[in-house]
Amino acid sequence: MVTYIKPQKPTKMEKEYFCPSCSGYLKITDCIILLGKNQKKEHGFIILHPEVGNYTSRRHPSFKLEPYEAIELFCPLCHASLASDFDDNLSHLILQEKGKNFDIYFSKILGEESTYLVNGGKVTATGQHSDRYTYFKMSDKFKQYLKK
Repeated sequence: MVTYIKPQKPTKMEKEYFCPSCSGYLKITDCIILLGKNQKKEHGFIILHPEVGNYTSRRHPSFKLEPYEAIELFCPLCHASLASDFDDNLSHLILQEKGKNFDIYFSKILGEESTYLVNGGKVTATGQHSDRYTYFKMSDKFKQYLKK
């Protein structure tokens, strides 16, 4: 039996990452823990660095990934897909910092460095490949047509 613990507000300086579906904690100490599935349908844990713009990741050596492979990411608690609702190459998490929630989108392509921190209408793009996703540069008038 799995028991879900509802997130509480973190301390002022603490950053927390949550699943958009179940609101479960995804960060343990200095790691964001996700489930991944490669193109061969093999599964494994993927550990991401919690600092926005730090693209360090870890996984077990038996979980093979190819450069520029699209990796499907899932919540390790509820197994919901973390795919964004408007681009097949982006994943979505919730970042809570200083009591505020932000949408964070990042590339699920291995080796592609693109992260977007969304706070209402303001978007902060990070990563050398962040210019590849023009969705964040569009006006709201056009964005509505792209949502799945």
